Amino acid sequence: MPLRVAVQMDPLETINIAGDSSFALMLSAQTRGHEIWHYDVASLAYESDGTPQGRITAHAAPVTVQRVTGAHYTAGERRGIDLARDIDVILMRQDPPFHLGYISAAFLLDRLKGTTLVANDPREVVNAPEKMFVLDYARFMPPTLVARRLEDIREFQQKHGAVVVKPLHGNGGKAIFRIDAEGTNLSALSEVFNQTWPEPHMVQPFLPEVAEGDKRIVLIDGEFAGAINRFPGEGEFRSNLAQGGHAEATTLTAREEEICATMGPELKRRGLVFVGIDVIGGQWLTEINVTSPTGIVAIDKFNGTDTPGRIWDAIERRHANL
Repeated sequence: MPLRVAVQMDPLETINIAGDSSFALMLSAQTRGHEIWHYDVASLAYESDGTPQGRITAHAAPVTVQRVTGAHYTAGERRGIDLARDIDVILMRQDPPFHLGYISAAFLLDRLKGTTLVANDPREVVNAPEKMFVLDYARFMPPTLVARRLEDIREFQQKHGAVVVKPLHGNGGKAIFRIDAEGTNLSALSEVFNQTWPEPHMVQPFLPEVAEGDKRIVLIDGEFAGAINRFPGEGEFRSNLAQGGHAEATTLTAREEEICATMGPELKRRGLVFVGIDVIGGQWLTEINVTSPTGIVAIDKFNGTDTPGRIWDAIERRHANL
C-alpha cells in the first residue's frame, strides 16, 4: 500500500547523488509508489492542542527524484503539513553534528510514536550517539579514553604511543587528528578541542591496521545487509569516503560476524532500522552510526544488491505493525 513519506534532511540541491544514501532511499520509495515530501529540520514545529502528543508540523514540499546530475529533483509548492495526520513514515536523515538542535528535533518526532513511524526511532537515536553507544561493546573496541582533562589524555598517549583524537559527536571523519608517539602538539590540540567543544573527547591508539581498510558494515533491523572496505586516500590516514578515501568490495571476517550477531538483536529492539558500523582491520569496532548512516550506494555498486529496497521492506513491516 502506498505510504506518505516525509524526509527530514539537508537541502536537496546540496547533495551528491552519486553516493548519497538519502537520495537512494527516496528513489527506492518512489519506485514503490510512495508519495515523498522533503522538509528542513529548521521548519519543524510543535503546538499544544490539549493532547499529550500536541500538533507537530513541518514546512514541506512534495518532491519527485531522478538520477540525473544537475536535475535530480523537482519540488512542488511548500506548505505546512501535519506530521501525524498527513504523513505515514518519516526518515530522519539530516546530517550531524549531534548537538542540542538535533536532540530537540528528535524529542519532537518522538511525540509521534503510535501514529507516524520514524526511522530510525528518534528516542533511540538520542540514546545511541555514535561514539557513546559503541562503548556498550567495549570488548570489540581498541583501548579507548573519553576525557577532557589534558593530564588524562597525556597519560593515555604515553601508554599507547601514537594516538587519534576525535570530537565525541563529530561525523564524516571531520576534525580527527593523529598525534605521534612523542605526543607532539598534544597540549595545543587539547586546547583547541576544549575551546571548540564542551563535551569530552575520544582518544584511541592509532591503528596501523587502517591500512588494511576501515570497513563500513550495514545492518537492517539488526541483520547484516552488506559491507564495503574503505581505504585512506593519498597522504591521509582517514578512510572516510567524504575525506577522499576509496572503497572496495569485501566480505566479513569471523570477528565481524560475531560483532554483527552480538549487537543485531539490540539494534532491532531499539527500532534502529538502518545502522552502519565501522570496523578497522577486520577486528576493531570504532563506531555505531545511527543518525544518518551512509554507504549503501557503494555496497550495491559492488554487490549488485538492493539495500534501499531491503530498508524499505523493514520500514513497511514496522509500519504495518504500528
